[in-house]
Amino acid sequence: MKQWNAQRVASAAGASLIVAPEDAGGPERAIVDSRQAGPGDLFVGLPGASADGGEFAAPALAAGAWGVLVRPEYAEVAAAAHSGVVLGADDPLASLQALATAWRRQLGARTIGVTGSTGKTSTKDLLSALLTPHRRTVASRANFNTEIGLPLEILAAPAETEVLVLEMGMRGSGQIADLAAIAEPDVGLIVSIGPVHLELLGSIEAIAAAKAELIAALPGGGTAIVPAGERLLEPHLRSDIHTITFGDGGDVRMLAGHGEQVVIEAQGERIALEVPFTQAHLRSNLLAAVAAARAVGVQPSGRVDLVLSPGRGDRMSLPGGVTVIDDCYNANPMSMRAALTDLADTAARAGGLRRIAVLGDMLELGERERDYHAELAGAAGAAEVDVLVTVGPLAAAIGEGFDGEAHAVSDAAQAATIVPELLREGDVVLVKASRGVGLELVCAALGARATA
Repeated sequence: MKQWNAQRVASAAGASLIVAPEDAGGPERAIVDSRQAGPGDLFVGLPGASADGGEFAAPALAAGAWGVLVRPEYAEVAAAAHSGVVLGADDPLASLQALATAWRRQLGARTIGVTGSTGKTSTKDLLSALLTPHRRTVASRANFNTEIGLPLEILAAPAETEVLVLEMGMRGSGQIADLAAIAEPDVGLIVSIGPVHLELLGSIEAIAAAKAELIAALPGGGTAIVPAGERLLEPHLRSDIHTITFGDGGDVRMLAGHGEQVVIEAQGERIALEVPFTQAHLRSNLLAAVAAARAVGVQPSGRVDLVLSPGRGDRMSLPGGVTVIDDCYNANPMSMRAALTDLADTAARAGGLRRIAVLGDMLELGERERDYHAELAGAAGAAEVDVLVTVGPLAAAIGEGFDGEAHAVSDAAQAATIVPELLREGDVVLVKASRGVGLELVCAALGARATA
């Protein structure tokens, strides 16, 4: 946005321009945390449950921010206290979103919206890796997939951006539609449909409908990318857009995979890639990413330099040949089963080493939450887990049906104490739960062994 002056920023945001120094130029990005404020920043003060971000407008300007966008009562105070651009708006969040949409249109970048019950972040990471060698690409950071985070990512994109890859998260109906209205995607990618957020949405059909809001938001002639054979999405497909399916029997499918070498057939064309992973769920996500890359005119090739977002299956090596699979960022029944398969495959490739699963509560699963946990006992058994540690009252149900060594603890702090004591040389350890359980404490405790 550096090319835009204060008046143009105000107009795009639907805000009032209260103060504008003559040499202000334009901002480089927008922020919502005044503690991050510095030169080139537009601080947007959002109303919160206990305080209004507008109260921090003056400190943001004092820290050198390019300007502030706050409610009118705070704008007047900020204008009197410090120099800098001051914008006033009754609804700063709506203004932030409008500004993001205006900047997305100015960029003219091809825009890919990515959502799904599981795998959307790793698919976004894969897309970034596929696209970056060929196009100037900006992909959203972890967590920046909400009505606040998504516009911040758009506004951080430099003027030369050619492709935007925007992750879209949701907890309820209408939220994907709102995000798509801001981003105006050309391509909509739905990675998966599964039992997530049932507490609010109530049924798997409602989940599919909420994710399909991304399809509804596409322009005529746009592209929807969906899993092959996903019947829950069939009622939401459109005849005026291109639909590409991925997975077994789909338009984009895996032909062969040997170690890090994979061969993919994409709508009749063969693509050979070298990938730094062998996990089945990542290979499925790779198919989705290849379909999306081709939809914006990029033919993937060569080495895929994937860098996963933290907590999405990262490997950590500890003394004594111990391997930790850090997948603690989030969890649901689908991703839990995929992670247990990954644990089994990793241990098998390493020579049949002992398998330890640290599994915490899966949240927001609604009335059947205990059943979903209990059903994972069979998946843990099928993965030949040697030691199971459950964390939280819901996860305890996994241990009740598990026929093997099991330990139940109430919280992450207790797990961080017990798990390091259970380790033996050569163990492979999976750590996974919903974000609210906080199992990063376990990964930190294990990591401390590597530096001790």
